[in-house]
Amino acid sequence: MNGQDYYIPAAAMGTALAFKVPALRNNWRDPLLRSVCALLTLAAAVFTFAAPPTIEAVNRWTGIPNFSAPLVYCLITAFSAACLVLIVNWRGGPPEQTRRFSRRWILGYSVVIVALTLLFALGEAPVERLRDFDTYYANTPYIRELIALYLVAHNVAAFVMVAMCWRWSLQVRGWLRAGLMIIVVGYVFNLSYDATKMTAVVARWSGHDLDWLSTSVAPPLASVGANISAIGFVLPLVCQRVSDSLRHWTTYRRLGPLWNEVRTSGSDAPVSVRMSWWSAADIRVIQRESDIHDGFLHLGPYFDPLHRDEALARALSRGADEEGARAVADAAMVAAAVRARRADPEGRVIGASEEGAPPAADGPRDLVRISHALRNSPVVAEFRRQAALSGV
Repeated sequence: MNGQDYYIPAAAMGTALAFKVPALRNNWRDPLLRSVCALLTLAAAVFTFAAPPTIEAVNRWTGIPNFSAPLVYCLITAFSAACLVLIVNWRGGPPEQTRRFSRRWILGYSVVIVALTLLFALGEAPVERLRDFDTYYANTPYIRELIALYLVAHNVAAFVMVAMCWRWSLQVRGWLRAGLMIIVVGYVFNLSYDATKMTAVVARWSGHDLDWLSTSVAPPLASVGANISAIGFVLPLVCQRVSDSLRHWTTYRRLGPLWNEVRTSGSDAPVSVRMSWWSAADIRVIQRESDIHDGFLHLGPYFDPLHRDEALARALSRGADEEGARAVADAAMVAAAVRARRADPEGRVIGASEEGAPPAADGPRDLVRISHALRNSPVVAEFRRQAALSGV
């Protein structure tokens, strides 16, 4: 693998991090957001410093042969801890329990990082090795222990990640389950990376040469595993956001008939606040709901409970369920009220009548049902015709 194979995923991780930084700045106390940013930072750092050109440059800048080896191993160890902490925070639970588990993983892997640094300082690695450090120094005192420790720490993290994500995936559904299964696949590649590295190192211990496993097979496995795992982490978050956005836009569109009906009820109807084109879908839904409720207040004196009762009886007689019949009844009352308001341009009813009860819409779902009935119900169409013929 050349430097480009490392720098491209590093740039992708850095780009994802850049999009997360503003949110982190505004919500620093969110442990999940902090975990995501830490994971992206360490992933970008691992790919950057593991690239052979970077390894050579760091060794040259520091003046210490093979200084990059413990640096990369410490970054990989920190990345392993970040993955475990992210899963703990992602899964959630009692805050104190989540913090306790996170602290334990951070503390444990911090000890490993300190040990890796001390072992490199105690050992001797005078010959620079850009690609085969693990096998070349597999029998060197202290360096041997350094290599074994980092591989064991990484292997433990991979096993724990596979077990945690697998168990969790059996308890959830949808995009979250898909993401967890993808993470499991990614960490199976990481386990394969550990197995090939360990096999090559153990072969050196026993006097054999399987260095090609460490230099040619292990790096691609690590790269594939990291990229697959990154997709698993990102997929549920992105797809959930897209799903939420689509749901909001669908709700916004379905509220359209009811919104148009009450908005055009008269010249003095409430004026909708103009929103910028980049406004989020959920904000638009809230604004449209607010406009509809303002319209109900405007139409209050023209709501006739008799219209609602009659429409309810007609809908039930035609086989509608109770929930659908109530939506049809409210929609018919709204349609009749709009006709009555248009027939009273001087507002005489407003000054002479008590305000009627508005539709009992409890949240956007009820409003969507009323909006759907307003457009599609034959009962509502009949009430419109009756109101037109009566001149109300």
